[in-house]
Amino acid sequence: MNYALITGATSGIGMQMALYLHKLGWKLVLSGRNEKILKRMAEKFGVDTKYIALDLSERNAPERLYQFCQGMQIDFLINNAGFGVFGEFTETDLDTELELIDVNIRAVHILTKLFLKDFVKRDRGMILNVASSAGFLAGPLLSSYYASKNYVVRLTTAIREELRRKGSHVQIGALCPGPVDTNFNNRAGVTFSAKPISPKYAAVYGIDGSFEGKGIMIPTLGMKLGVLASKFVPEEIAVRFIYELQKRKELT
Repeated sequence: MNYALITGATSGIGMQMALYLHKLGWKLVLSGRNEKILKRMAEKFGVDTKYIALDLSERNAPERLYQFCQGMQIDFLINNAGFGVFGEFTETDLDTELELIDVNIRAVHILTKLFLKDFVKRDRGMILNVASSAGFLAGPLLSSYYASKNYVVRLTTAIREELRRKGSHVQIGALCPGPVDTNFNNRAGVTFSAKPISPKYAAVYGIDGSFEGKGIMIPTLGMKLGVLASKFVPEEIAVRFIYELQKRKELT
C-alpha cells in the first residue's frame, strides 16, 4: 500500500477514516491543527505514519502540505477539513466566514488540483472530498457553510466527468452525509435538530464508496430521499423549509 493523505484528521470523520485506512493496511499522512493529537496518532499507527500540523485557512498552507508530501507516493487524497458558522448572514463574523471559505473551498480546490495533476500523469489515484447533503441546497442560517459545500459537490462532479471523458483511471467522489456526531456543531455554535450518524459510519461509507468508484455518496436512506425530494420542490419553498429546520437548532 502507498500513502493516503487526510486533512482534518484529528477528530470526527477524519480520525475515523485514519483508523479505518490504517486497519486496511494503508500508510498515512495526517494533517490537522492539533499537533499533540497528530503526534499521538502517529505513535499509535507506527513509523509509516507521517504528520504535519497546519491551519488550512492560512494563505500558503495547502501548498505547504503538498510540498510536505513530495517524495511520498500519495494514492488517496481525502479533503476532510471543514467547519460551519451558524446565524443570520448580517450577524455572523466576517473574518470567521472568510476563514471558512479558505478551509472549505480554497484549500479543497488547491489540494484537489495539485494532487489530481499528479494522479492523472500516473493514471492512478483517488480523491474523496468530504462535502455534505447541504451541498445540494441553499441553507438560511448556515448560508456560508451550505454555499461552500455546494462548491465542493459541483467541483467534484465536474472533474469526475472530465476524467470519464478522457478514459482516466483516476477516481474522484464526494461524501455527502447529513448530520454527523462530530465537533462540527460545537464549532458552528449549534446542536443538531435531527439525530446524527456516527463519524465511523460516515468514514467507512465514504472510503468503501471510493474503492467502489462511486461519485456522490449519501450515507442514509432518509437523506437520499430528502436530497431527491429537493429536486422537485421549488427553490423558494425549499429554503423556507430549511430555514424552519435550522431555526430549531439551539444556540450553545
